[in-house]
Amino acid sequence: MIQYDSVVVLGPTACGKTTLGVQLARILGGEVLSADCRQVYRGLDIGSGKDLDEFVLSENGFVYRVPYHLIDIVDLNTEYNLFQFQKDFYRVFTDVVSRGKLPIIVGGTGMYLDAVIRGYDMDEVPIDEELRAELATLSMEKLVERFHSLKRGLHNTTDILERTRLVRAIEIAEYKRRRLSVSLPAENKTNAARAVHPVILGITFPRSELRNRIATRLKVRMKQGLIAEVQHLHEHGAAWERLERLGLEYRFIAEYLQGKISSEDELFFLLNRAIGQFAKRQETWFRGMERKGVTIIWLCPHTEQSLREQSLAVLDRLAPELLLKKD
Repeated sequence: MIQYDSVVVLGPTACGKTTLGVQLARILGGEVLSADCRQVYRGLDIGSGKDLDEFVLSENGFVYRVPYHLIDIVDLNTEYNLFQFQKDFYRVFTDVVSRGKLPIIVGGTGMYLDAVIRGYDMDEVPIDEELRAELATLSMEKLVERFHSLKRGLHNTTDILERTRLVRAIEIAEYKRRRLSVSLPAENKTNAARAVHPVILGITFPRSELRNRIATRLKVRMKQGLIAEVQHLHEHGAAWERLERLGLEYRFIAEYLQGKISSEDELFFLLNRAIGQFAKRQETWFRGMERKGVTIIWLCPHTEQSLREQSLAVLDRLAPELLLKKD
């Protein structure tokens, strides 16, 4: 029998993960661990959907702040990656459990979630300045050829669309090839042996309703100052290229501010469509996790029971020990 030690709340963008995660953390005496690849960055507030106001609850005249982790932990000039997230996650997870609190893992970055749920075994690949100097002389076409010669089969297609990511992908592939050829020991590894056994709750909506939720939320964020946030980031040192690499809101608004998108109406149309496509990719990733043996219990938003009530019912059935701290 599995001894559950945490709860995961996952789903596509705009489905209400943060709201449910905070509710469960408050009820179960837990702390939220974010699994979002952009919320780690300071300054990416509106566009990454940190919604930090949701972590502050008012109850019977008292204010309760739900603790959160892995949000605002690095500056934008840092290229945070999956290896660093897994290492930071295990450190925080261990700390939360050691204090008798329940980790509530909330996020929609599928690879981040998969890395800690299934325990990816990863090496920390060092920078190879000599290799980078060599690659700097090659065209994108030659870099793509080099990448395919090293890594055949499926890969993250975004690695071959942007030069910085492509160079890093080649660097990682070359490092792994050399290790295999000469049996080099790994210099540094994450503690992938750290077992995490969560009850995994999923939220989703019918496609048309999810599109409406995405559009409504984007309108709200535009009114909250999303464009001004991106402008502020650029004025304080973030290059346009860096902002574009962050994807979605930051990419499209950076292009708008550079005059590559002609109007706010066009910006909204393009960005709203891109976020909808991203939500489809998220759901595809989660289905892939299920095919690999990860059990996700999907909640039903359109029932008389709230998502919170459904979640507590699932926990009562599967992991009643996690309800011991329930208020």
